[in-house]
Amino acid sequence: MNNSVYDVLIIGGGVVGSACARELSRWSLKIGVLEKNLDVCFETSGRNTGVCHGGFAYDPGSLKARLCVEGNRMMGQLAEELGFSFRRCGKVLVGNTDEEYEQLLKVKAQGETNGASGLRMVDEQELHRLVPSVVGKFALFSENSGILDPFMFTVALAENAVQNGAEYFFDNEVTGIERGEDGLWTVETIHALFRSRWVINAAGLGCGRISDMLGITGYRIIGSKDDYIILDRRMGPLVPMPIYTVPSNTYMGIHVSLTTDGNVLLGPTAEETDDLSYYGVARHNLDYLYEEAVKIWPHVDRGDYIRTYCGILPKWIDENGKIGDFKIEIRDDIAPRAVNLVGIESPGLTASVAIARYVIAMMRERETFEVNSSFDPVRPRMPRFAELPPEEQARLIEEDPDWGEVICRCEKVTRAEILRAIHSPLDCTTMAGVKYRTRSMMGRCQGGYCQMRIARMLEDEKGIRPEELVYMRRDGHPFFGTVRDGETSAAPVSGTAHGGEPISAPVSGTVHGGDPAPVPATEAAADTTGGAS
Repeated sequence: MNNSVYDVLIIGGGVVGSACARELSRWSLKIGVLEKNLDVCFETSGRNTGVCHGGFAYDPGSLKARLCVEGNRMMGQLAEELGFSFRRCGKVLVGNTDEEYEQLLKVKAQGETNGASGLRMVDEQELHRLVPSVVGKFALFSENSGILDPFMFTVALAENAVQNGAEYFFDNEVTGIERGEDGLWTVETIHALFRSRWVINAAGLGCGRISDMLGITGYRIIGSKDDYIILDRRMGPLVPMPIYTVPSNTYMGIHVSLTTDGNVLLGPTAEETDDLSYYGVARHNLDYLYEEAVKIWPHVDRGDYIRTYCGILPKWIDENGKIGDFKIEIRDDIAPRAVNLVGIESPGLTASVAIARYVIAMMRERETFEVNSSFDPVRPRMPRFAELPPEEQARLIEEDPDWGEVICRCEKVTRAEILRAIHSPLDCTTMAGVKYRTRSMMGRCQGGYCQMRIARMLEDEKGIRPEELVYMRRDGHPFFGTVRDGETSAAPVSGTAHGGEPISAPVSGTVHGGDPAPVPATEAAADTTGGAS
């Protein structure tokens, strides 16, 4: 049992849970974050389009509308403080028919009611000035929409929370919650017991299960399974901003979007599912994405596909069968000093810090918090070698030769960057964690060159035996056993992994000047987030 008594325990270390941890660290509180995965950002927070939404797509008066608009406004300052990539590049919703024009006028009016700014209709001439490669007669242009790196946004929030005193406990899936006669919550995980005065349910896909444990029962949670295709970054210059079709009442339609690193994304599919852990992408969905995308952007070439990925959004369904608004509540009669967040789906990424501040305002209505006078909102940005001017690259190499050793050739990620990721404040111990922090394994070859080198560095730096190394999940071991003394063998080359996802055949190679390399992992194929940063 963890003998400490926390002021606040946050269940879930995704973008909303980490935003809550970061914002709560502005106050003199003992904060703990319980995350079932081995790092932040391994579920919904890292499996999305990475768009900073403008706030026009949500019902007036809803929390989704209010908190999205607030989150959009603060994103530039957050990027400066926390050192993650963000571009306020705008977004267009493209139409061709009279009916679509009328629908876009309604969307524009709704956005203005919500407080979204920078919305205007543009004709065909201006649309093609904004996005020369698009097919369309007119569009709604949202100049304040943008794109961000969802991986590093979440990591940055978490690291800044840790800088300011919060503690993260990975691999601690919650199995039970009870409130004692002393008013303290006891939270049981697969590894330990924790006690706290406050509990925040920020469990994302697990929100319904945690809500039930708190005694707040009856929420029906479904998943919206969103499949995407990632295109090579050579296509990035043709997509200066996200391109959307005209939305329906329940679905924003297929997007052609881009990442902050220049890859192009096609998606999502938005299929209802009750399986909240399966991330496979069906072939017919790839065909559908292609067919829909080329209607507004006719430059899709299957030869530019480098990866597919899938995300699942948690939605709660009300008694009328309608998708509900964000549910953010404190039920003093049932679960005092517990904040329950249910159905935090899109625009949760955009709204995350606004959600956290809304949560804290509710908590402060019930007790007074003392200001943390030493709070520092700035998290130093890790430099990316490939983005630096030659003179700065030369200076870094002179100071530390590790900056001169390229580990990932596609993305030009250096040994120094990998080492900084491994030794981050969150204690990165997985290959996927290194990938998300550095973009290694996200290029055209998807780790064919660098994956084995990164595995070796994790083993050396963390003292991990090869067969104990994990790619992403606790049971996702890339290597097992030995084929001869001193060499490690890979997992089987056929079949499926992780709920039916196809696994890739191993390849061989050498690392560190010709040393025999272990055969690479199969879980890398199941990590379908690819280069979607």
